[in-house]
Amino acid sequence: MSKHRRKTISVIGAGNVGEHVASLALLKGLGDVRLFDIPRKEGDKVFEPVKGKALDLQQMLSALEIDAKVEGFTVSPDGKSGYETLEGSDIVVITAGFPRRPGMSREDLLDKNIQILKAIVPNIQKYAPNAIVIVVTNPVDTMTYVTYKLLNFPTKRVMGMAGILDSARFRTFISYKLGVSPKDVHAYVIGGHGDEMVPIISRSNVKGIPLENLLSEEEIKEIVERTKFGGGEIVALMGTSAYYAPAMAVVEMIESILLDAKRIHPCSVYVEKNGFYEVEDICVGIPVLLGKDGWEKIIEVPISEEERQQWRKSVESVKRTVEIAKKFL
Repeated sequence: MSKHRRKTISVIGAGNVGEHVASLALLKGLGDVRLFDIPRKEGDKVFEPVKGKALDLQQMLSALEIDAKVEGFTVSPDGKSGYETLEGSDIVVITAGFPRRPGMSREDLLDKNIQILKAIVPNIQKYAPNAIVIVVTNPVDTMTYVTYKLLNFPTKRVMGMAGILDSARFRTFISYKLGVSPKDVHAYVIGGHGDEMVPIISRSNVKGIPLENLLSEEEIKEIVERTKFGGGEIVALMGTSAYYAPAMAVVEMIESILLDAKRIHPCSVYVEKNGFYEVEDICVGIPVLLGKDGWEKIIEVPISEEERQQWRKSVESVKRTVEIAKKFL
């Protein structure tokens, strides 16, 4: 009898989002996890938090009697050492990156995060050439574009996480307003992961009842605005960006891929040219079918004329950022 190999999920960047991707994937039994991150220096002392987090997670699994292996690997900031154990990865998740800090321009942020990707990507090419790559680093649509261009992997094996998170926020706020379970709310968001995202009101429903039949125009507008600034609301409350929901959104993608579940999720993917969505040479959030080969098919969802105008505006916003990023490639 052949020995079954558990799938391997590698997470580059073991900060709040990365460590929660690891824990949720493990709790769902999706496979073994390898965490990668740089060391932290305080005075003369050098810490290796990624190894400590991996050990902590492994002990959690023992307490829960879950069979899986977690390992942590310290890597150099320049990407020249520590990545050898990416070998054999089925999924590689990139969460590493700088948050935007006071006084930092969008261009500064792009430059710093692209330099990080340039250190990471050659190691994925070398050690995990058959992996499916999920990008979480912000601004995610642009970073997905940069990763795709640097990797030179088949289009369907590179994608960014955004739409699932934005859709979860949208569904949450609808369920709050109506006092119903989010399980019964069917609604999603497309477009760039930012202020110009596009919640699809015309297709949103609660157990088949159109949202526009349940809420007033003003109530829907309030929900849409709260969805668009959902990340900022959490930053204002916590002083840091969200991580539970983003991590779960990534794990939804991982699960659909590794189990070949054929789920339809809005993800940021590279579109060479698509007439329905009127996009060309860009990564942006659209509904796709996720399965064992990555994103396998673009799903064309009819939208209203008003939503199409919003969509075009969102695409233009992403294009502007991509054009800035191209300077650093």
